[in-house]
Amino acid sequence: MIFGVDFSLLALDAPGWGGALLAGFLRSVELAVGGYAVGILIGIVGAMAKLHGGRVTRDLAEIYTLVIRGVPELVLMLLFYYVGTDLANRAAQSLGFAGFDIGGLTAGILVIGLVQGGYATEVIRGAIRAVPVGQIEAAQAFGMSPAKILTRVTLPAMTPHAIPGMANLWMIATKDTALLAVIGFSELTLVTRQAASATREYFLFFLAAGALYLGLTLVSNIGLRRFEKSARRGLDPTG
Repeated sequence: MIFGVDFSLLALDAPGWGGALLAGFLRSVELAVGGYAVGILIGIVGAMAKLHGGRVTRDLAEIYTLVIRGVPELVLMLLFYYVGTDLANRAAQSLGFAGFDIGGLTAGILVIGLVQGGYATEVIRGAIRAVPVGQIEAAQAFGMSPAKILTRVTLPAMTPHAIPGMANLWMIATKDTALLAVIGFSELTLVTRQAASATREYFLFFLAAGALYLGLTLVSNIGLRRFEKSARRGLDPTG
């Protein structure tokens, strides 16, 4: 019992809804993890485009991050899901291919990833700029290729600087999954709303959903702190 609410009611007065909430929670975690991973990949590409790309790629990356940071996330998700899917189908049909439908999980991951990518670009760009230039120059002097410099020098060296910002983005990703309920994705928020409407136990179910989100945040904080401690091992603690 928490705050006077017996959560065993999820299994007694609302049979089946406890499992449905857990399934929705797991779907939310899948969306957050997938979208976060896509956002990191987009962020790396966007940061490299801004730092080392030509004029066109720098301008495109700048426009992308400006739009992502300037438009509300819910509006962006609606645009990416509805407009993006429609444009992709029209482009495929214009090339002689049949139209296609994107699965709910895949679409949700891509939508969250595109939103995350705009913020990740700036976080990673700032972290890369914090890497001492001497490390890059030393790698170049050894004849390492740009790809090897990126994977073996730049990314490992910038990770400690990026962790605080990327940790915040992970928390945002877990919360952004709730916005997908507006589009109709069967994640925790939508399942909670359905359960509450069916049983009229609004306080019980939304409190349970809040507890699940809070639990995910607490576990994430523990994991992120340990990862940051490991990544910063050997560095100046005041740096």
